[in-house]
Amino acid sequence: MRRPVKSWNGRSGLAKVDLYTRVTAYMLLWAAVLVLGLLLLIRPIRHEAPLLLVVVAPLLNLANGVLCHRFLHRAMDAYLKPGTVLPPREVLPAAAAGAATAGAVLLEAATADLTGLLPGMLGAALVPFLAGHCLILPGRTVALHQALLAGVLLALVPLTGRGTEQSLTSVATVVFITGWLAVTVRLSLWVLGVVFELREARDVQARLAVAEERLRFGRDLHDILGRNLSVIALKSELAVQLARRERPEAVDQMIEVQRIAQESQREVRDVVRGYREADLRVELEGARGVLDAAGIDCAVDSPGPALDLPDEVQAALGWVVRETTTNVLRHGDARRCAIAVREEEDTVLLTVENDGVRAGTGGGSGSGGGGGGSEAGAGAGPGGSGAGTGLVGLRERLAAVGGTLDAGPGDGGTFLVTARIPVARAGVRR
Repeated sequence: MRRPVKSWNGRSGLAKVDLYTRVTAYMLLWAAVLVLGLLLLIRPIRHEAPLLLVVVAPLLNLANGVLCHRFLHRAMDAYLKPGTVLPPREVLPAAAAGAATAGAVLLEAATADLTGLLPGMLGAALVPFLAGHCLILPGRTVALHQALLAGVLLALVPLTGRGTEQSLTSVATVVFITGWLAVTVRLSLWVLGVVFELREARDVQARLAVAEERLRFGRDLHDILGRNLSVIALKSELAVQLARRERPEAVDQMIEVQRIAQESQREVRDVVRGYREADLRVELEGARGVLDAAGIDCAVDSPGPALDLPDEVQAALGWVVRETTTNVLRHGDARRCAIAVREEEDTVLLTVENDGVRAGTGGGSGSGGGGGGSEAGAGAGPGGSGAGTGLVGLRERLAAVGGTLDAGPGDGGTFLVTARIPVARAGVRR
């Protein structure tokens, strides 16, 4: 099924840079084709060149544009995926079309008066192929090929009847045009590649933060349960042996097993509680720092020192900030994020709104925009008895303090998460 074409405003920042870079390269290619097409219709060519050449040259120019457009598309994809090698069948048709078009220009220059126009016409004939050629080879190889091209032109241009000085000027102009094109296109794609790498690095950073938190939780559980379960296993085995011998000490051992099991439950609850609880002030500052470091403009609007909430309410709201911040980093292409805490009719209201929501995401699925709870939220899973992940986990945490959570599209193509918790005399001011 063909995907719908996105509008400019519907694209992410990265997609806009990608589209701009590619369209610019295509425009350079087709501008050269258009210029050469117009020059092939000038009066000296129409009146002095052979009729067959007058007809064939524009057709070769058009074929050159079409084949080199396809080649440039493949070349840009290959450049952005290091290690990709284009097969000869992708390169040779475009190379042949470019060579044939340049040959037609040289033949017309030999039969018609193209004084002053030959360098531009040759450059326009070679630009479509060289726009992709500079992307599929190392820089040194591209420079070597440019030198070889200059040598070939130095041998062919004098055959059109031009003197040494005119030939040198023409070749130097063509080399300058094609060299400038190679540098421009290659630098543009290099910048695009850096942008892709930065985006990937940001995603990796977010995933590493999630993985680190999960490892910490797993390590804490292992340290507690591993030791206590080993003691329980040994004492249970001892109690079995004593019971078989009808020794009264078996009861004492089972009492000890019960005590250790209860202690383990308490320690696990302490670990989970520490894992779930989050200080709202700390989380707000942390969210601002993390998002700013990721290049996302984060505005935090909170009462600051006037914020006086019960510990359990602060923990629940802090977790909402932590989870949604993680999802802003991991999902969508946000450039701005606004976090606000205020009071509305004895209700503490926390809102997190971000732009850059990817098409087809967000909402209840939680797989998209910043607030749409991800199933891979920062440690959302193990937090509490039966707690789920993403939106489900946040709703469970808020429900424990009588709160609710709404998540969905906001105004202007944003994604909005709203947490409400009724708190009498919350001490929060607008």
